[in-house]
Amino acid sequence: MGLSSGALLRNKVNLNRSPDNRNVLTLAEAVKMTSLTGDDRILEAWAQERGYALIEIPTADHCSDSAVLELMAKTWETNGDIGKEVNRTFEDNIVQQHEVTRIKDRVFTHIRALFGLVGRIEGMTEHK
Repeated sequence: MGLSSGALLRNKVNLNRSPDNRNVLTLAEAVKMTSLTGDDRILEAWAQERGYALIEIPTADHCSDSAVLELMAKTWETNGDIGKEVNRTFEDNIVQQHEVTRIKDRVFTHIRALFGLVGRIEGMTEHK
């Protein structure tokens, strides 16, 4: 990442650092870190924090009937995950914030799966 040491990077991403610590991860560094690692968790967390669903747009290179079936199965699975989480939430007739957060997480996952499915089908469009 071009930093002088691994300790500096650890310090930049440490959520428990002191308020006077000036070693803060910049947006450019977060982008570089995401690109180097292929780990989109920062991007996903930011989107979710802002109320957006992050989806990866599939390319036409990997579009096939079996890929569409896999995505259909994924959407059914994620839909079921929402139902399970809602059932768990209401088992004790008390709704707690951490339960709402878990439901939101399942909903965002489902939305990403649905848009991924649409993107995959759209990628199969024949352009004439």
